[in-house]
Amino acid sequence: MKVAVVGATGLVGGEILKVLEERNFPVTEIIPVASEKSIGNKVSFKGTEYTVVGFEDAIKMKPNVAIFSAGGGTSLALAPKFAEAGITVIDNSSAWRMDDTKKLVVPEVNASSLTPEDKIIANPNCSTIQMVVVLKPLHDKYKIKRVVVSTYQSVTGSGKKAVDQLFGERAGKEIADPAYPHKIDLNVIPHIDVFQENGYTKEEMKMIKETNKIMEDDSIRVTATTVRIPTVGGHSESLNIEFENDFDLDEVKSLLANMEGVVVQDDPANNVYPMPLNAHGKDETFVGRIRRDESQANTLNLWCVADNLRKGAATNTVQIAEYLNGKGMI
Repeated sequence: MKVAVVGATGLVGGEILKVLEERNFPVTEIIPVASEKSIGNKVSFKGTEYTVVGFEDAIKMKPNVAIFSAGGGTSLALAPKFAEAGITVIDNSSAWRMDDTKKLVVPEVNASSLTPEDKIIANPNCSTIQMVVVLKPLHDKYKIKRVVVSTYQSVTGSGKKAVDQLFGERAGKEIADPAYPHKIDLNVIPHIDVFQENGYTKEEMKMIKETNKIMEDDSIRVTATTVRIPTVGGHSESLNIEFENDFDLDEVKSLLANMEGVVVQDDPANNVYPMPLNAHGKDETFVGRIRRDESQANTLNLWCVADNLRKGAATNTVQIAEYLNGKGMI
């Protein structure tokens, strides 16, 4: 089982290597792939050092699967080259997510849609992944009409440059090349990705469109406000979910507790609820503050948290690879 990791020297690429190792994916050889400036560098996996190669050499080495985390432009240019060589690509960028010919996959929700013919598989946006894992069992039971989501997203979602900005500001340093248009330390920025003509950001529109595609139901109405906060490692979301049918709170908690990949942390009397600090380094999506919206019928409020570099990116791609391997598709 040869596994290529494209973007192996980046923040998410490093996390993918870590997750492959932790989950004991049956790797016989890692092929780390990166841009020209990183070719020849070394990457460690399970105590063995592998040399970073360019994409042409990687294709010649015939990996079974290539996990991409190198940005949309790289994915658009290179993923088809790997696919043409018969290599299954799992892409972590936004490049293929809304392509009608490509599957957008969260394994707990829609892995069963995958076939051996799917050579480029898209990994959803980090904030969408943790939301749909929570929505899936509730939609199956009560049918969701509308979701109002507000996110509280970690700086790690913007990469190393943003993390450096946060800690640089915290240390009182002058930031020469900031990741954000404003200071992030001791601040909240209601702006993730670029603004669209409708006043929403691209990140907000991703959550709306990706949810409908993954859930395979365009009737679910979604509206989003995405916000960057000065935390490291973990996105949080406030969800207001309106159903067609009424629900029982205990049954809601049971459905969520029995959903693969979801952990319920809901004991407000003892100050137990999900927080990014506790989700850091974990693969599950944590749910709490589960309560009825008393202002509107058939409506639920809840809070969910997941590590955006893990379940929101690296872990989800590895889980897709696990599913494909388990079904003999790679």
